[in-house]
Amino acid sequence: MQHYHYIFTGSGLSALMTVYEMILSGKFKDKTILLLDENPKKSNDRTWCFWDNSSQFDEIVSKKWNVALFADENFRRNLDLNPYQYKMVRGLDFYNLVFDLISKQENIHFVNQKVIDFEELGNHCIVKTDGKNYTCNKIFNSIYNPNLVKSQTKYPLLQQHFIGWFIKSKEAVFNPDVATFMDFSVEQRGNTRFMYVLPTSSTEALLEYTLFSKDLLSKEEYENEIQKYIQKLGISEYEIIEKEQGNIPMTSYKFWKHNTKNILHIGSVGGWTKASTGYTFKNTTKKSKALINFLTSETDFTKFHKMDKFWIYDLLFIDVLFKNNELGSKVFSSLFKKGNPTLIFKFLDEETTFWEDLQVIWKCPKGLFISALFKRIL
Repeated sequence: MQHYHYIFTGSGLSALMTVYEMILSGKFKDKTILLLDENPKKSNDRTWCFWDNSSQFDEIVSKKWNVALFADENFRRNLDLNPYQYKMVRGLDFYNLVFDLISKQENIHFVNQKVIDFEELGNHCIVKTDGKNYTCNKIFNSIYNPNLVKSQTKYPLLQQHFIGWFIKSKEAVFNPDVATFMDFSVEQRGNTRFMYVLPTSSTEALLEYTLFSKDLLSKEEYENEIQKYIQKLGISEYEIIEKEQGNIPMTSYKFWKHNTKNILHIGSVGGWTKASTGYTFKNTTKKSKALINFLTSETDFTKFHKMDKFWIYDLLFIDVLFKNNELGSKVFSSLFKKGNPTLIFKFLDEETTFWEDLQVIWKCPKGLFISALFKRIL
């Protein structure tokens, strides 16, 4: 069997970002690395967005916005994001960037095979695919197993699920300078539901009907709501250029408990998704950088994760939305109606001081979160 220092089981965002950071660091040229995935990563299967005040990945950012709209049935507010910009990266552009870099590395290989199983055997690991078996020193696993969360009740699981349409309309109805971050003016129907609109020109935009809820909908319900919203915008004629759909787990489940000395779970299965928002790109960028620093001095993967105050905040937030899913619009509106957008995004990036935390938290409906806190304590 062929042996590698590191094997990535699954080659999604977290795996590719980690390999990208490995290459940039220049510290892993003497390590053999294998990425395994049944998906060849040759199609535009998703869109990532994030707020940022740096220039990293600007070469593949397809659109930036300095202003984002927040709305519900009672008010609309344009959020000045300065010093941040809201940025959009198309999946295929990210894949091409990383795989172009990988192709220039003699020590890194990608194999288009489906991972069947993997396990730790003393001081080494084995990975089984539908075509071949491999051995390695360390495994980075990003293949999500939903049963880990669904088989327990201590940490609720919400799902951020959506269907999106890239459309081109006859009418020039979009403002390409303003992204619609959350529009809760759509009918809530007992859930947390909103529209998310990313205009790239006055006639082109990505519209996503999104829910933070326990259960998924039928495909027809998502698409019917998108059609209603398009009509509400005053669009009579349009063509659908592309469709996408997704389902992102939102939970404070302690994924890191499943790490072993030689197997590290990354991405959604490692808890890298920001539980309270479902945002992955920025969080994964940070986690992968931290992992590279860790690898230069540590070998025991059980030591990688560090729990902090933001895990507790996310835990309470998920508890509130899971029990009171119909109040999601109220919770988010309380934050964005009068809150400082820059401070809120800094808080969501987990970069605030405790005093700054309080300034954000204090705007939330206090009774809901105090109740959730006492239930956790008791």
